[in-house]
Amino acid sequence: MQTDKSHHRANIRYQPDENPPAALVVGLGLQLAILCLAGIVLTPAIVIRAAGGNEAFLSWAVFAAVAVSGVTTVLQAVRVGRFGAGHVLLMGTSGAFIAVCVAALVQGGPAMLATLVLVSSFFQFILSSRLSLLRRILTPAVAGTVIMLIPVTVMPIVFGMLNDVPEGAPALAAPLSAFVTIVVIACIALKATGALRLWAPVIGVVVGSVVAGGFGLYNGALVAGASWIGLPDGEWPGLDLGFGAVFWSLLPAFVFVTLVGAIETIGDAVAIQRVSWRGDRAVDFRTVQGAVGADGVGNLLSGLAGTVPNTTYSTSISVTELTGVASRRVGVAIGIIFILLAFLPKALAVVLAIPHPVVAAYATVLLSMLFVVGMKVVVQNELDYRTGLVVGVSFWAGVGFQNGVIFPEYFADFAGGLLQNGMTAGGLVAILMTLFVELTAPRPSRMEVEVGTEALPKIREFLAGFASRGGWGKAMTERLDAAGEETLLTLMRQDEEGEGTGRRRLRLTARKQGGGALLEFVAAAGAENIQDRITLLGTGPVEAPDEREISLRLLRHLASRVHHQQYHDTDIVTVHVDAPPGSPAGS
Repeated sequence: MQTDKSHHRANIRYQPDENPPAALVVGLGLQLAILCLAGIVLTPAIVIRAAGGNEAFLSWAVFAAVAVSGVTTVLQAVRVGRFGAGHVLLMGTSGAFIAVCVAALVQGGPAMLATLVLVSSFFQFILSSRLSLLRRILTPAVAGTVIMLIPVTVMPIVFGMLNDVPEGAPALAAPLSAFVTIVVIACIALKATGALRLWAPVIGVVVGSVVAGGFGLYNGALVAGASWIGLPDGEWPGLDLGFGAVFWSLLPAFVFVTLVGAIETIGDAVAIQRVSWRGDRAVDFRTVQGAVGADGVGNLLSGLAGTVPNTTYSTSISVTELTGVASRRVGVAIGIIFILLAFLPKALAVVLAIPHPVVAAYATVLLSMLFVVGMKVVVQNELDYRTGLVVGVSFWAGVGFQNGVIFPEYFADFAGGLLQNGMTAGGLVAILMTLFVELTAPRPSRMEVEVGTEALPKIREFLAGFASRGGWGKAMTERLDAAGEETLLTLMRQDEEGEGTGRRRLRLTARKQGGGALLEFVAAAGAENIQDRITLLGTGPVEAPDEREISLRLLRHLASRVHHQQYHDTDIVTVHVDAPPGSPAGS
């Protein structure tokens, strides 16, 4: 039987609810802000330059992107209502949107881009509020496939920037600048450890810019002409509320990439909880919902401001684990520094002046790592043949549609050219195949009752019938019966100790899994995490345990694993029960 063992993380110096010295907060906040500023600025630069946009709009988009990143980073840290994670989650522009944002600018202009970002943000709010309902569709296989297809759609744009240099530039200027940038980033990332490795992209861009400057490629005039303090030269592009053919043809792609960004945020929100506390804690999915909600606020503000969308940056997770400082005050400091930097045009101009070959080299490394992230997402759970088929077919379908080689005479103009984007096409294939697997899977046994003592006989009868149909003997039947009873008693005690006064509906499903059974209890949200409580009990004896502790201890010994996912609207307790040794496994 697997058990959770609490252990002390000695490297955590300050938990989220603790207050480090002000100097440490400001210093760490400044380091993280400088570390990520280039990424925040370069994404809109890549988008607007690839689409042929003017410098005035670029200056406005960068200003708005940095300001919105600051506001939403603060929101993630302080948590307002159901918005924000309450952790250090740095926000910045999202490379996943590069391809669709370029298409929006080319086909509809800055106002169309703003409208699409604004409208697509509402889907993140829907996802945040209904996250528990979509957990079987937005699987790691779907998310990983889409993430792997992002570089497939963006790389042609990036490669086109490699030779984008002024007329008359030396022949070696572009290739040498790009080569040096990639080599420096790769060498530091491969050989350095600790904090130096986190600075690899920044150092690579600086060295590449120095080499490019030797050929006269660095736009020093842009930096010299920028004011120290003030607003950008550009102005708000407005919104395109005509909702014409361009809007409807691009909206599905924007919604899809928005969901991808939300999936990335979900992963970051889970990871930051893992590295922020000294002791083991179960993942609080209410925190995850808050992170996705704040991500939606960021995209809403980005749309209103007329800039590219944003998402969480995993850099804050790495730095938190490295420094052991997880205090929310660091997140507030980072956000305030971003807001201040937005009003320093000269600081932003230093980044905007970076030559295109250097930017392309940086983006190549970034997108290459993004492809690997997608692979990791796919294989983070057990990769069986079904998942492998979904990922393989979806990925290559996306590649084929992106390159226009899959029956273009039928699909090139389908739904306004929806399938011309490989990320959208591959993602849709992955979702459809996942839905097919879910809809054709053997239906689990299911029942619904109200949480209360009167439900116990019904649950016992239900589990006895399930065990009988599964071909299990008396020992497994008794184990399922006991596990069901203890889980119900624990949920009942949650109701008694919680603030709510109404009776909760409980849906219990049971299915065979491997050599055992998987019981899933779905009810309205409770107050305390059962998984955490089981972990805190430890394995030693206690004096005069209360009734709830007895139930939890019994549940821990009856089940091989207990997982409790808490959402704002739902509690999901998953209990894995292995068959006793020698028990018939059933047919």
